[in-house]
Amino acid sequence: MTIPDEDLFVGSDGHHRCWWCAGDVTYQTYHDEEWGVPVHDDRRLFEKICLEGFQAGLSWLTILKRRDRFREVFCQFDTVRIARMGTSDVERLLKDATIIRNRGKIEAVLHNAARAQELQKEFGSLARFFWSFQPQASEPVRRQADALANTDESRQMSRQLKRRGWKFVGPTTCYAFMQSMGIVNDHLVGCHRYEAVEQLRLRVTTN
Repeated sequence: MTIPDEDLFVGSDGHHRCWWCAGDVTYQTYHDEEWGVPVHDDRRLFEKICLEGFQAGLSWLTILKRRDRFREVFCQFDTVRIARMGTSDVERLLKDATIIRNRGKIEAVLHNAARAQELQKEFGSLARFFWSFQPQASEPVRRQADALANTDESRQMSRQLKRRGWKFVGPTTCYAFMQSMGIVNDHLVGCHRYEAVEQLRLRVTTN
């Protein structure tokens, strides 16, 4: 199958990349170095599910360019420290123009930090919970038109999180999280990162 030109773009280095990271060096670096690489570190997993919640209604690039500041104001996404934050911290953050000033999303991070600690006690780690939704098999994404907004697995993850009281964890948010954390590999088959990410995922699965 020939992949349409609009589905891949060729960078100055000659590499073919997924369409969505064209036009911005920050986005391209994120695509090449992070997106789809398997993550099992609980703090990074918690950070990403929180930032995906902030992305709702926005572009990921908007969040990515503020990520360092998000890390500063949310204690490097240490759930113990975040869970100790309260109303005064929320009010302070609502005045901080360097992040996304949305009360519901800010409060959700504090709320979800406590829920994450409960999940760690229940499953032993966030990684064990989140990776339990890895699909047994999935079709490679060959064209932009094949890309999915959510799947059965992301809907199941969303339901399980909501049942445990988590906020801003809808099926689309959960699927974006799964894509970025390597729980699925949604690089286009023609992308130069597809095979490298697939090998990393295989290594994780077999170890």
